[in-house]
Amino acid sequence: MAEDLDYADEPVPSGARMNSGSLTMAWWAVATAMFWLVISASLAVGFGTLNALAGMLISVAAYAITGGILSRYAIRTGLSVALFSRILFGYHGALLATLIFFTGAIFYSVFEASVIAVAIQDYFPVLSLSQAYFIVILYSVPLVLGSVQNWLGKLNGVLLPFYIIGLIAAVALSIHQYGYTNSWLELGPENSLTAFGTWSCFTAFLGVFLTLMYAWDYARFGQEADEDFHAKFNFGSPFFLFTILVNGVAGIFLVSTIPTEGELSEISVVLGLLKLMGFYGLIFVWVSQTRINTANFFMAIVNLESIFKRLPLIHLPKIVAAIIVGVIVYVVMLADVFSFMFQALSYLAIMVVAWVSIAITHIVSPFYVKLMGKELEIREGYVPALNFAGLWAWFLSAFVGLIFFNGGGWWAASSSPATAIVASVTYLLLLKRAKREWYVVDDSNSIVP
Repeated sequence: MAEDLDYADEPVPSGARMNSGSLTMAWWAVATAMFWLVISASLAVGFGTLNALAGMLISVAAYAITGGILSRYAIRTGLSVALFSRILFGYHGALLATLIFFTGAIFYSVFEASVIAVAIQDYFPVLSLSQAYFIVILYSVPLVLGSVQNWLGKLNGVLLPFYIIGLIAAVALSIHQYGYTNSWLELGPENSLTAFGTWSCFTAFLGVFLTLMYAWDYARFGQEADEDFHAKFNFGSPFFLFTILVNGVAGIFLVSTIPTEGELSEISVVLGLLKLMGFYGLIFVWVSQTRINTANFFMAIVNLESIFKRLPLIHLPKIVAAIIVGVIVYVVMLADVFSFMFQALSYLAIMVVAWVSIAITHIVSPFYVKLMGKELEIREGYVPALNFAGLWAWFLSAFVGLIFFNGGGWWAASSSPATAIVASVTYLLLLKRAKREWYVVDDSNSIVP
């Protein structure tokens, strides 16, 4: 991001950190994903607009608190999710976190790229959907290669105003063409707040906690002098108010206002925008999805590089990693993407919620500092292969989360909170009884950030 180096296997040094403006422009790409409009509209249809709005507000608070804690730590240490996971789970145990992060980034790359492709194919029906997929991959991969990263923040900075203008224009045009009604407040089976509806909408957003892993890996490029700004603005309430609430309200309004054929689907918002805005709608979709997919592809590439660096005698150049990611995304796109993606992401979300909970517990708990001071050992040979404190907490909480998720009703809606509670409590209890050898093999060579 800051340079051609990704620092996939080492902390980001102070000299490679980004200024606050560049990091802001790069990070806010995550705020323009069509996914945020889609999930909010889907929740409004499923549980009612009022419950969706209440769930979004609670989610903003949850994301702002956790995002502030994680980003401060990432800025201070320069560690990536993969490197920090070595402390939590051991050198080899951390590989699971890297694989989960990589898989999540691939899934979101597939979703956002598919949205662009569907829009292109709908506007240019002469193209087949597979051809549209290929076009999207063909231009997406170069955007995160080599020196192109040096202007990635500038690219996203230029595109951000276009996204905001496009979102405002879409809402304004829908009112101008179809008139304003309160129908957007009356979506779904109920027009009143219910405990189950609000809870279900809130926990649905917890299932997108992979955003916090993105936040961590972006925040580590921030300068320590800008820590407060990033924690409070970029990874705090202003960012999540826009990302979750503003996008969500727009998505709900557009879906309820623009008439589309059939039931609401994952691409209803996109097709509605094309119907309303024509070519300008296509440009709006391209701008929003190109911004977020620079983040998705970048995260997938960095984590793939981290995985391959563990293999002896194999050096994976970044361009090769980018091509591999592009091929994987294209192959998955050729499948019936939307039929399985949200189910897969639901299971993946349980693992991510567990990781975030363990990470938060580790950072805010006094027990690690009492045991290790400021020492952070991440190097191969100095980190134990497995840290059973973190692994036990992770696997146990994920197991509990899966049981809840498959229970239906309140049980399913409580899977993420149950996972978070079990992960935090289990890790806290084990951390309180931890020994130094759980975290370091040789105390004399520890790193002090």
